[in-house]
Amino acid sequence: MLRQEWIRFKAALNGVFELFRSEKHARLHLVALLAVLILGFLCRLTTSEWTAVLLASGLVLASEALNTAVEKLCDYVQPRHHHEIGKVKDLAAGAVLIASLTALVVGCLVFIPYLKIWLES
Repeated sequence: MLRQEWIRFKAALNGVFELFRSEKHARLHLVALLAVLILGFLCRLTTSEWTAVLLASGLVLASEALNTAVEKLCDYVQPRHHHEIGKVKDLAAGAVLIASLTALVVGCLVFIPYLKIWLES
């Protein structure tokens, strides 16, 4: 039983590595996450602030992974342009946009008060 779980975990980890290896936007989101982590440590975020920032960041990365999976599946099923497949891909990309904008708003809510304090001192 444990061996099966390990195999599944390795497969999921391979998916994460494939995401960052093959997708430029996923790497961009990862760089943004690293910048947010550094800024979070500098600001000494509270536990609830860390929770909000990490949940928003995880939502973006998970959305990017699902978008990539949908796009790859669509390209496999229908290699040529198809109007309905295009709509599916647009919807998946829209999910990433929604997650990214949500993360941006969360980031502003968390970090702007700290930036105001830094600018006033």
